[in-house]
Amino acid sequence: MTQNEFNVVLEQQYRKCADVLVHKKKEYTGDRIDRLSAFKIAASLQGCTPKTALAGMMSKHVVSLYDMCYSSLLQFELEQWDEKITDCINYLILLKALIKEEQAYGSH
Repeated sequence: MTQNEFNVVLEQQYRKCADVLVHKKKEYTGDRIDRLSAFKIAASLQGCTPKTALAGMMSKHVVSLYDMCYSSLLQFELEQWDEKITDCINYLILLKALIKEEQAYGSH
């Protein structure tokens, strides 16, 4: 893969991640202003930190991606790979946001 081809993959992935994050905002936060509220509510329900709650939610996507990577019996369409990869990247972006908020405003 050339650098130009890689740059195309990177740009397409960036746009896909941004599009999904925008689309899912309403689904996961409703009318709440706090973009990270779903993780804070999940943390409260589970008696843990928002980061721990996010890690639990993210683990489902990581396990699914691992299953796809290690499967020798199944072939997956590019669309399936895109969805799983995008989900994993987006959870890492949301984790980064939680960490930045925690650093700026103190622990939750």
